[in-house]
Amino acid sequence: MTPAAAMLLAAALLSDAGPWTVRARAGRPARTPRSSRKPSRGNDPLAVASSLDVLAVCLTAGMAVSTAAAATAASAPPLLARVLRRAADLLALGADPAVVWNAPPDLPAGSLDPQTDALLRLARRSSVSGVALAEAVSTLAAQCRQDATHTAAAAAERAGVLIAGPLGLCFLPAFVCLGIIPVVAGLAGDVLQSGLL
Repeated sequence: MTPAAAMLLAAALLSDAGPWTVRARAGRPARTPRSSRKPSRGNDPLAVASSLDVLAVCLTAGMAVSTAAAATAASAPPLLARVLRRAADLLALGADPAVVWNAPPDLPAGSLDPQTDALLRLARRSSVSGVALAEAVSTLAAQCRQDATHTAAAAAERAGVLIAGPLGLCFLPAFVCLGIIPVVAGLAGDVLQSGLL
């Protein structure tokens, strides 16, 4: 290896250039680094409630249940969309509503969230008793929103409690050093100068 090549290699290593940068400078096709993580979308606590609102509006407008379920599935969270799509397809084929509004058989037991499970129970009850589904779904959406509000308030209260510990650990030594020690030192100086001790 020539001294010039060794110096260029050392300069590349010291400049912390990634392999894709070195390849691009050398004229080779650069491969872009792939991020191993996908951008995570947090679970929106109000996504199910808004989907239930869409379903209730569709039903109130007079859509057939299968059409309303298919329209709602397009914007629903993944699990609810899967349940609604399955229900829409089975209802369009003329399946028994008591069978349609059960959890998909390929889902593990207990994998449904409480709101989706409540929707399935409401729809089964509506298919048997003939009660209007739109009003019950609207009530369920309001309950979902109320649950999300309570969950957020509980998390905020819990965060306030958890923050108090580190703040106390930070401010207590500062209070002792800047508030108590000067007062005690001043009093001790006065007592020692007065000759009481």
